[in-house]
Amino acid sequence: MRHCSVQVRGLLTRDELDRYNALIDVGHYLEAQDRYDLVHTVQKEIDILILPAIERLKEKSRQRDRDTEEYLRRKEIERQMALLEAEDEE
Repeated sequence: MRHCSVQVRGLLTRDELDRYNALIDVGHYLEAQDRYDLVHTVQKEIDILILPAIERLKEKSRQRDRDTEEYLRRKEIERQMALLEAEDEE
């Protein structure tokens, strides 16, 4: 069984996390029973289950990028204003 990343697990809702943990337990049991044909099906269900959390992670990343862009834009404006003030003082 493949686990998802800690970042993705952290963004699962309580219900999604409970279902994820149950599916992982089922998958480990099936592996112990050498039922790899069924493990594949369980892994596909896990992959589908974590898709919303992956999207939430991507959105957090996009928001961080937007915040960084806004910060850099503000810093540039502040720098330009400081230059204008310095010119006015001369």
